[in-house]
Amino acid sequence: MFTEISLRTAAGRAQIHPIMDPEALQTVALTVAGERSTDAVLKRIVDGLAGRSGIALARVWLLRPGDICETCVMRPQCPDQTRCLHLVASAGSPHASPGEDWSRIDGDFRRFPLGVFKVGRVGAEGSALLMNDPMAEGWVRLDWVQREAIRSFGGQPLIFRGETLGVLGVFRRAPITNDELRWLRTFADHAAVAIANGHAFAEIEHLRQQLEAENAYLREEVDTAHAFSRIVGKSPRLTKVLSQLELVARTDATVLILGESGTGKELAAREIHARSRRASRPLIEVNCSAVPR
Repeated sequence: MFTEISLRTAAGRAQIHPIMDPEALQTVALTVAGERSTDAVLKRIVDGLAGRSGIALARVWLLRPGDICETCVMRPQCPDQTRCLHLVASAGSPHASPGEDWSRIDGDFRRFPLGVFKVGRVGAEGSALLMNDPMAEGWVRLDWVQREAIRSFGGQPLIFRGETLGVLGVFRRAPITNDELRWLRTFADHAAVAIANGHAFAEIEHLRQQLEAENAYLREEVDTAHAFSRIVGKSPRLTKVLSQLELVARTDATVLILGESGTGKELAAREIHARSRRASRPLIEVNCSAVPR
């Protein structure tokens, strides 16, 4: 069941908004858990929250090294230019300005110093923050708050294995209760795990690509080394043998190589393999003399 409250917007019309409930957040959490890409996880988080319970705006900031310190509007308040909270995902529905794109992550608040303003406090302290008075100290843009009829802010740290990854924040056109803030805490825990998993999958993919590149390089090096140790010579008999090798290497026929010990039968077999369509596959050698009768 949804609990409903009434609120009067800036336009003077009463609207009804359902309160956030555990089932709604659980549905979003399950959707988020199904993603592997970090970008997809972040988008699912904000899109899922922005579509719930009269939430005007949902955002995620992640803790990363400072990168735009020279041009950042928050620099005067920033105590440490080594790292800050980066806005990485945003979603919402403007009422007063329908044409605005609230999914942008390149606005004035794309960076928050730790300990500064609401979001920075959540990231620095690693604890939740609830603000239900839009006129209280701590709101950065009162003009936006009044224009969009924002009534509350709820912020939760994204914590994984004791480490703060970032901040999850929601702006709502209705008050947020303490129970809802606790439910948001549970959701933030699930979101933090999904984000950490996304980072892990990205690292695994990076290592896989690196391993493939190194493997290709090593194969090339081995082939180059073997190229100098293959059959070398210009005698008429050797030239005839090489032409025969070239001829049979193009087929799938079984080849029997005869010769006395030390005459190069293994070299001939390797040459056939190297020139065949199976050259990219391993050559399996079997010591026939070690096979019992």
